[in-house]
Amino acid sequence: MNQETIQHSEQKKPCINCGAELLYKPGSSEIKCDYCGYEETIEETDSVFEELELYPYLDKMGAQSHTEKISMLHCKSCGANQHVEESYKSLHCVYCSQPLVVEDAYNEDWILPGAILPFQLTHKQSHEIFRKWVKSLWFAPNKLQKAALDPQKTKGLYVPYWTFDAELFANYIGQRGDYYYVTESYNTTENGKSVRRTRQVRKTRWTPASGSVSGFIDDTLINASKKRNNSLPSEIANWNLTSLETFNSKYLAGFITEKYTLPLEDGHLKSQTEAENIATNWACRDIGGDTQRVNNIEMKLSEETFKHILLPVYISSYIFNSKKFNFYVNGQTGIISGNRPYSFWKIFFLVLFIILIIAIIIIVSDK
Repeated sequence: MNQETIQHSEQKKPCINCGAELLYKPGSSEIKCDYCGYEETIEETDSVFEELELYPYLDKMGAQSHTEKISMLHCKSCGANQHVEESYKSLHCVYCSQPLVVEDAYNEDWILPGAILPFQLTHKQSHEIFRKWVKSLWFAPNKLQKAALDPQKTKGLYVPYWTFDAELFANYIGQRGDYYYVTESYNTTENGKSVRRTRQVRKTRWTPASGSVSGFIDDTLINASKKRNNSLPSEIANWNLTSLETFNSKYLAGFITEKYTLPLEDGHLKSQTEAENIATNWACRDIGGDTQRVNNIEMKLSEETFKHILLPVYISSYIFNSKKFNFYVNGQTGIISGNRPYSFWKIFFLVLFIILIIAIIIIVSDK
């Protein structure tokens, strides 16, 4: 992809009928004009997204054909780096709602996304999910419920991830545990008398085990966003990656794109930890028995590749009593999660009401 394509992704996409902005239509392969209704199909490509060789990028980041520059805005409050299209109306950080200064924009190298998971939910659908969730919260502050009625509080964001593939081979040394049961006598007291009873006690017979395991690790997913105070809840960080599309900047129209702040090298180190966990699980399965111990494992990865991908999330941020709260909706599945504030006064008056009811019951029962 050339420099001209990147520049195009940072500009408005005008409607050929009326000149208004074309925005990506979630759940489709089209960009649409909300003013006159004109729709334009995003061109299909015969090429599939490419798995890139890992070590050339680790050795010399920035010298590869898949590396280009992108215009970024840095949030001085929470540390998030965001690419905001010129036409995006709200220049506020998607995470903490602090203003972003467009004059502070700067160009920075990034590894182009190889694939993207387009939004399947519209902004309206995600906001409705968020509104219903807020409405169901007990003791939520009234200001939070009012904020939930403002669609401008909910924003669509493409979150960066690294994915890693590799062939894994590992030798292990461990122990196999098989359960067996023995009858044990014990003393207890029944009806004031000491009696002797028996019970079955489970024990484990351990035997040495060793061997090797191998297999292909596909799409180890590592969040490439390293912000000071924000992380995606695990409840929503679950996507169906079989729906990935080859990257096209038109999918970004109308949404904010966050640039990765976790370097490729650090993402690779995290993926190795995940690979070790996978190797340990494979070793336990290979050992068999009722329970297992893996005392030592020597792992080797080969044919390592990676992708930079973008995944869809809707975010609503809210500040209550000087504390920031974030709420997230998975842009593909609609799963919602987040932390929430509590209203001190609602809880106070509920407790007061309960005490009053108890007092009335005591007074009535004494008469």
